[in-house]
Amino acid sequence: MKRLALGLAVLAVLAGCDGKGPAATQPQAGNVEAGKAFAERECKGCHGLDGKGIAPAIPHLAAQRSRYLLAALTAYREGRRTHAALKEIAAHMTEADARNLAAYYAALPPVPAGASPAAQRLSPYEQGKALAAACAKCHGDDGNSKTPGIPGLAGQQPHYLVIAVQEYLNKERKAAPMHALLPGLRKRDVENLALYFASQTPAPRGAPPVGDPAAGEPLSAVCGGCHGSHGVSLDASTPILAGQDARYLVGAIKAYRTSREREMMRRYVVGLSEKDILNIAAFYSVQKSRPAEKGQTLVQDLRDKCERCHGPQAADNPEMAIPKIAGQDRDYLVMALRAYRDDRRESSMMHKMSLPYSDSIIESLAGSYAGEPAK
Repeated sequence: MKRLALGLAVLAVLAGCDGKGPAATQPQAGNVEAGKAFAERECKGCHGLDGKGIAPAIPHLAAQRSRYLLAALTAYREGRRTHAALKEIAAHMTEADARNLAAYYAALPPVPAGASPAAQRLSPYEQGKALAAACAKCHGDDGNSKTPGIPGLAGQQPHYLVIAVQEYLNKERKAAPMHALLPGLRKRDVENLALYFASQTPAPRGAPPVGDPAAGEPLSAVCGGCHGSHGVSLDASTPILAGQDARYLVGAIKAYRTSREREMMRRYVVGLSEKDILNIAAFYSVQKSRPAEKGQTLVQDLRDKCERCHGPQAADNPEMAIPKIAGQDRDYLVMALRAYRDDRRESSMMHKMSLPYSDSIIESLAGSYAGEPAK
């Protein structure tokens, strides 16, 4: 989930956006009628003669850029995309066949945009906000806990929060009354909750009644390598310690000696005295923190970055085979982004961009594009 850069974002939701290879240059014009005849024989069973995928997760080809279609066919032929049937078809196509087919589908009118499900119109942040009401009794309305020993969730790294919930579900952490609610949450619910809390502003804390913040600062030097300067982690999987409840931090540090399984943490904390632990917790509790995410605008911010490549200006760049994604099948966009994130589709750029994102954010972004008219 980390904020971050999906930048060219769905850019290869259909292909890679490196723009390399002969298919990325302006293609020689194909014969539309010959392309229709080829589509009749080989393609209509999945993509239809109108270029509309006949089932969810099958991409629409109608009105797609011809140079992108040629690049995709080349990727299937060369094994850079894995789909047995398409690889077989592409392997037996001539260059003329490929140009003709691309010309045919590119010349078709766009597929009308389908209505996105109501759930997809509600952002991951808003869904998380609705779920957070059940957490308010202990963790506060916005994740700023006021009860000693109860951790604050406001501003916490989102991926870390997801990991923590999973550890409670796996009984790797000591259970508490609220944790009885966790098994009823779906994976996407947890991701949405994490995004909501990560986007809240942590309230400043006063010095705790025990421990010396000044004495804890030098002891925190080793912690800074992972948890960041003054406890503000920049890694989505590493918790932010700044502004956290001191009593909770003391309990967490001690838990790494026994029940929590983190070998690196255990090796460090085992040598700390009781006084050291109190001082470290006091130091971090008074540090200023900030939201780890901006979930309120995350999907729109990602769209703005995607538009740098997928916007109208892409049509003016003959050196890059960039697909149109507005009006594309939602399930296909989800599948493609997951494939890039999980390194199952070749494109180092797209893998790097999509790696931090949860299924919830990917689905919301895909739904946003699928629900608008093709351009």
